[in-house]
Amino acid sequence: MQETKHYVYMLHCADDTFYIGYTPNIERRLAMHESGKGAKYTRGRGPFRLVYKKAFSTKKEAMQAEYLMKKMKRKEKESLAKKQKGCGEGS
Repeated sequence: MQETKHYVYMLHCADDTFYIGYTPNIERRLAMHESGKGAKYTRGRGPFRLVYKKAFSTKKEAMQAEYLMKKMKRKEKESLAKKQKGCGEGS
């Protein structure tokens, strides 16, 4: 049986803002954002670039990481994205 992964991800929006989210299926979630059905915040802010993603083995761990990332200052988010450079170029 394949273990389900839980992802926390960060998108860089066309208006130079960041969106942080959680998903068990990153490809499907990114497609939803691009189609305008991902989240109210991201509607009208595309195209997006996936600049960070991290897999966790439990939903609880992923949700805790998402919560902490959302509290970060912009500079901290930029630093996190730079550390994972090339995560989703063109996504």
